[in-house]
Amino acid sequence: MAKREQTAQHSQANWTGAQAYILAVFCLVLGVALGYLFRGSASPATETAEASGPADSSAPHGRPTQAELSPEQQKAMLDQAVAPLLATLKTSPDDFNTISKVANLYYDGRQYPEAVKYYQLAVKLQPKNSDLLTDLGTSIWYTGDADGAIAEFEKALKYNPNHPGALFNLGVVRWQGKMDPKGAVQAWEELLQRNPNYPQKQQIQEYIERAKQHAKG
Repeated sequence: MAKREQTAQHSQANWTGAQAYILAVFCLVLGVALGYLFRGSASPATETAEASGPADSSAPHGRPTQAELSPEQQKAMLDQAVAPLLATLKTSPDDFNTISKVANLYYDGRQYPEAVKYYQLAVKLQPKNSDLLTDLGTSIWYTGDADGAIAEFEKALKYNPNHPGALFNLGVVRWQGKMDPKGAVQAWEELLQRNPNYPQKQQIQEYIERAKQHAKG
C-alpha cells in the first residue's frame, strides 16, 4: 500500500523565486503541462507519445485532424460516438464494457465531469480495478479536485501497489495540486523501486532530482 501523503512543506504563497523557476523547468522537461497524467489503462510509452502531439500521418488527405476541428465540431463528434452506447445503457445499465467505453470517450474528449460520472459507475461494478480507479482519479484531477484525485490513486495502490500510472500521477498531483515536492519524490521513488524496468526510468529520475531541488529551495 502506498504511504499516506506527506504534509506540504511550503505553501504556494511562500515559494521562493528559485522554487518557482525549478517548477517551471520541470514543466518544460515533462514536455507538456504539469497537470498531464497517465491513463490507468494505457502504457506510459503510449501516453507519452500522445502527449507530445505528433502529426497524424495516417489521416486521409483532406480530412481534418482533431486539432483543426472547432470545439463545437469536436463535441458533435463525441456526442455522435457516445449516443449508441448511451442507448445501450438505457436497456442494460450494468453493462460494464459499455460504461467503460463511455467513460473513456468522455475522457478522451476532455469532458471530465462526464468521464468522472461514468468511471464512478464502472468502479461500482469493479471496485478493486486499479486501472479504473486511476482513470477516475485522473478525471477528478482535471476537474480541479486534487484531494479527490489523490484519494482514488491511493485506492488504486491499495489493490495494486505496483501500478505505475497511479504512482506517477500521485507524484504529479502531490507536487502541483498540494505543493508537496517531497511527497512527489516519495511516490516516484516508490514507482522506480516497484517497477525496476519502467520504460521512462531516466525521465522519472530527472523529475525526482528537480523535485528535490524544489524542496530545498
